[in-house]
Order: sequence, then structure tokens, then C-alpha cells
Amino acid sequence: MQGLKKRWGIRSNLQLTIIFIVFALTGSASAWLSRPFCLWLGITKEDIGFWFTPVRLLMIFPIYQILLVFIGTLFGQFQFFWAFEKKMLRSMKLGFLLPKEKNKE
Repeated sequence: MQGLKKRWGIRSNLQLTIIFIVFALTGSASAWLSRPFCLWLGITKEDIGFWFTPVRLLMIFPIYQILLVFIGTLFGQFQFFWAFEKKMLRSMKLGFLLPKEKNKE
């Protein structure tokens, strides 16, 4: 745990516990929400058969990204999760989705 705390710049075990709870809730919520979201878009297993599961998994990704910051904010960890989100998107070469940062001088 000390390695994660150091890597993420966390000082307390309470903050680390909150972060783990947010990750768990976000993963569960995004998987749960992907099905009604697919249905809302008109994507059903009967229509696309085998491809329903891969499409649903692809739907989970953007839902997860949004929920991670939202749920993190509810738990008072917006700064951590916003920085985490930006780092993850940049590492996936999706940094163009982020707002331009002002030069720090």
C-alpha cells in the first residue's frame, strides 16, 4: 500500500480507502448502467447477436470515465480523480479530448 500511496501522492490510509471505494463503485455502476444505455440507444442482443457483449463493453468505457470523476467528486476526491483521468486519457493517446491547459509560468 505504501507504494500506491507514494505513486499517487496520498498521505493517509483514509484517502486511499476512499479512492478504492470510488473505483469499486464506479466499476459496478458503469457495468450496471451499460445495459439500459444500450437499450436507450436501441442496441439489443436480438439485433446484433454476438456483437452485443463487445459493444456493451465499449459502452462501459465512456460511462466509466464520466462516473469516475463524478463519484470521486461526491466523495471529495475531485482533484485526485481529475488528475488520474487526464493521465489515463493522455496515456491512451486520447488527450485531444481534454481542454487545453494554460501555460504555467
